[in-house]
Amino acid sequence: MPSRDLAPHARALARRHPVLAVTGPPQSGKTTFCRAEFPDHPYVTLEAPDERRFALEDPRGFLARFPDGAVLDEVQRAPELLSYLQGLVDERPKNGRWVLTGSQHFTLSRALSQSLAGRVARLELFPLTLSELWRFPSPPETLYETLFAGGYPRIHDRKLPPGEWLSNYVATYVERDVRAILNVGDLLAFQTFLGQAAARSGQLLNLSNLGVDAGVSQPTAKSWMSVLETSYVTFRIPPFARNLRKRLVKAPKLCFLDSGLLCYLLGIRAPAELVTHPLRGAIFESWVAAEIKKAHAHRGERAELSFYRDQRGLEIDLLLAHGRELHAIEAKSGQTVSSSFFESFEPFEAALATARRREPPTRRYVIFGGEHGQERKDAHVLAWRELADLDWHANG
Repeated sequence: MPSRDLAPHARALARRHPVLAVTGPPQSGKTTFCRAEFPDHPYVTLEAPDERRFALEDPRGFLARFPDGAVLDEVQRAPELLSYLQGLVDERPKNGRWVLTGSQHFTLSRALSQSLAGRVARLELFPLTLSELWRFPSPPETLYETLFAGGYPRIHDRKLPPGEWLSNYVATYVERDVRAILNVGDLLAFQTFLGQAAARSGQLLNLSNLGVDAGVSQPTAKSWMSVLETSYVTFRIPPFARNLRKRLVKAPKLCFLDSGLLCYLLGIRAPAELVTHPLRGAIFESWVAAEIKKAHAHRGERAELSFYRDQRGLEIDLLLAHGRELHAIEAKSGQTVSSSFFESFEPFEAALATARRREPPTRRYVIFGGEHGQERKDAHVLAWRELADLDWHANG
């Protein structure tokens, strides 16, 4: 398995904290990552029924097997174990001694906050970024192949058909784990909800309309969407409204974390279908947002993402705050640069300057589906491939 961008930051944190917790979606590579980065640590997974039973019935005895620490995988399966781990950490606060992984963000975060506050450093490992994907021997070659395959490591490490693997992933993890948290009995209703949510990726999220189209109540839609977020299936981008007086859209934008999973839920079964798919632009925008989010997370940082849309229709797809500077990003799936790609920058900057009473420090980017970037006076025009090498910090 090729190296992950999170590795340097994870090693640095382990040198400063007694416990390192790595969370993220199931199958995002957490186990492989932790075993590779901490090869001297014993490894045990709490997915195994016998180990989980041992941890739950005799937590002191379970932990006593690892006097020098260990990698405890899927620790959310036995959250009570963390209370006993706290005592061991306090008795011997050696840095880098314990490494924990977990796939259920809400469950694990609550347990960590209750038991290991001040003792644990937290990191998130997401599916592969584009730069990580290209470290594999035979990565996807085209944009549509990249969007269709997504970033789950096993697909690329074992060269598996994306649709086949994602079908099993949805049944095994998304439907099983999320439905278990929600105690959903009606599988068909939940499957419909997933499909309707996928159809809204890259678009404004209206929970009332989503509930109606999925055949569930608005409170149910709100609850189900919240769990999709805490389970790393989706994320929301809030609207930008800093110091602006104009009437702005207040709804957040919904995005899926993995484009391959999104394509599968939309019924896309081959990369070629994306060429004429009516949601191609929304899929591409969601992918760009996820790439930015993942690239920051794998540096141990949080991407300050938002978007701008007012009620007159003026829109900037993505805004990324970097210190006092603001990156305005338009994500366009077309393969040919059009003058329409640049139309929103000046009106947005004028609105921002008026609200702030000064010229806003804004950088403009257009990320499009073509193969070669351009340096225009209107913006930095980046081909989709250039996201693999783009350092938002260096360009800020």
